[in-house]
Amino acid sequence: LFQRAGARYVVLTTKHHEGFANWGSPVSWNWNSLDTGPHRDVVGELGEALRESNIRYGLYHSLLEWFNPLYLADKESGFKTQNFVLKKTMPELYDLVLKYKPDLIWSDGDWEAPESYWNSTSFLAWLYNDSPVKDTVVVNDRWCNNCSCHHGGYYNCADKYKPGTLPTHKWEMCSSIDKLSWGYRSNMNIAELMDEAHIIEELVQTVSFGGNYLLNVGPTKEGVIVPIFQERLLALGRWLETNGEAIYESKPWRVQMENSTVTVWYTSKVPVVYAIFLIWPQDSVLELTSPTPSPATQVTMLGFTGPLEWEHSRGKGLLINLPYMLPSLPPQSGWTIKLEGVK
Repeated sequence: LFQRAGARYVVLTTKHHEGFANWGSPVSWNWNSLDTGPHRDVVGELGEALRESNIRYGLYHSLLEWFNPLYLADKESGFKTQNFVLKKTMPELYDLVLKYKPDLIWSDGDWEAPESYWNSTSFLAWLYNDSPVKDTVVVNDRWCNNCSCHHGGYYNCADKYKPGTLPTHKWEMCSSIDKLSWGYRSNMNIAELMDEAHIIEELVQTVSFGGNYLLNVGPTKEGVIVPIFQERLLALGRWLETNGEAIYESKPWRVQMENSTVTVWYTSKVPVVYAIFLIWPQDSVLELTSPTPSPATQVTMLGFTGPLEWEHSRGKGLLINLPYMLPSLPPQSGWTIKLEGVK
């Protein structure tokens, strides 16, 4: 499913704030997926399946546990004691790295205490210098109560973060198909879910600003990803089959978006520029004001064979005649113009 959705990496929740471990954690006796529940190593099984599919594997891990008596006692002391970190958090993090050798560690649950309590710097020093994944691993920015958007291999900044300008540091936007939850809700209704157009818009906007897109689905307690989530992921995968050239391994262009009535987002792979538009113009003529054409300019559309006719617009941009296309029902969400020989 994740392969067909076009995912290049997958991040599993190994342990959330309630403390249940999805692997046989040696310091979570009887409160893990090997000792109880499915009696399976969920972290290990998913890792094997993903690696067979050449998909990178990330592990989400919560530093804090809401109900753990050791954590609550440390919190009561104003984080002057570290019993929870030394007996629970750090042993689990080291165990996850040594056992599963993840490509990515997605830390969370950091916001209540400083890095001196969490021992974040000593763990990260080991991770980057001595661990088995020291040359390949990447981490996010949630390692202490003032780390977000300041320290990390890449930044999350906040859930569903959308920068207004191009960030100078690599970042990732984490979003969820269910607008109200990161877990599975049996009582969700269709209006509370992002539709295909909204997901594609978030993806395109994120990538144009140089970010990665991490889209969340909450499985049921039986480990099933429900059909409505599957349908959304597969729709995104179909869109990426046609338009992925403008997304994967792309870089931000000098302009991120057109400041006009039509929503157009730009990405680039030098020397090519991609213009992704989300609404089909009524007269089937797309105006791009940001690129400067040259005599060598060639214009094509991903998923459509042959060049497109274009002319200089009144300013310095281009007017592109879009191809006649049979209407698709439901209407498609987003198309990509490939520009060669523009500045």
